[in-house]
Amino acid sequence: MTETVYQRLMAGVGLGEHFDRHVFASLIAVVRSDPATSQDMLTHALGVSPDALSSLLRHYFPQAVEFMPTGAGTQVPEIDEALEEEDLRAFILSHRAGVREEEVWLAAMIARRSLCENHLWQDLGLRSRDELNALLRQNFPSLVALNSENMKWKKFFYRQLCQTDGVVLCKSPNCQTCSDSAVCFGEESGEPVIFRMMPMVPQESGVSLL
Repeated sequence: MTETVYQRLMAGVGLGEHFDRHVFASLIAVVRSDPATSQDMLTHALGVSPDALSSLLRHYFPQAVEFMPTGAGTQVPEIDEALEEEDLRAFILSHRAGVREEEVWLAAMIARRSLCENHLWQDLGLRSRDELNALLRQNFPSLVALNSENMKWKKFFYRQLCQTDGVVLCKSPNCQTCSDSAVCFGEESGEPVIFRMMPMVPQESGVSLL
């Protein structure tokens, strides 16, 4: 199999914990796997500014010069039709652990990738919902606590935004009496978008995925 973006990133020398490097390598890899995403569109697809992506790459993947943005700037690329993205990014950030710059990057990336069509863990390039839960517990612990019923993350995000705006999103007063509960709480099965043909990489991080 041709060497993937993920493998090239993880094979290089960089700082940071293994799990963090895995998450960011997965995000970059899944974005680059889209034929519509050119080098100049990388920051747009990730939802971060060129400066933020440059900082991330210098810390975690300093050898990956081919992914460095060609232009500098602090402005996050916008998607005109996604008016809720800014609100979602702010909502996620309101639950940050508050200790790392990575939380700001991840909130932007999660908000942008939430606009895609697959399960959120797939659109982030991760292998499973368990990895997504581990990512959120580490960086946004109170967000995981708020989703105590383990609702699908995209459904949960938009229900929270609607409730903030006073919009009644659900047709039933509670989830227990809703006939569509499987839509919100059903199994998030499926293959990882970017790693369908790759063997599992042994976990080297102390972060639990359970």
